[in-house]
Amino acid sequence: MQRPFDDVVREHGATVLRVCRAVVGPHDADDAWAETFVAALRAWPALDEGANVEAWLVTIAHRKAIDSWRATRRRAVPVGELPQVAVGDGARDLDLWGALAQLPDRQRHAVALHHLGGLPYADVAEVMGGTAVAARRAAADGIAALRRSSARWAADEGGLS
Repeated sequence: MQRPFDDVVREHGATVLRVCRAVVGPHDADDAWAETFVAALRAWPALDEGANVEAWLVTIAHRKAIDSWRATRRRAVPVGELPQVAVGDGARDLDLWGALAQLPDRQRHAVALHHLGGLPYADVAEVMGGTAVAARRAAADGIAALRRSSARWAADEGGLS
């Protein structure tokens, strides 16, 4: 590629960060974002001139975010003291990343790649494996689940007034 890599980071950095946040959440997204661009920089000289750079970066971001998510799940989390009382289920969580984390993996990844990463369903299917129809269904089911959880938030808010 003849285009400076700095321009690519500026142009597509926000999209890559959205995909990383959707897969791993806001706390680990910066690391996945950085790993994405390190890997992309290494491969940049060999990338074909006519390649879809955004789709290429979103694919790398998705894979790096999955790697980060898997690594995080295998690590123990140290705590100073164990809580004496369990956290109640009555607390509302209006956090989008928390809502995305509750989705099944295929739905979360399809929503991240299509709605946040901007990939067409054919490209989502290529990244995730499967067909474009299955990718569309997974994204639609994910969005429907997010809307249902949003409706619960609205109902909770109405009950508080």
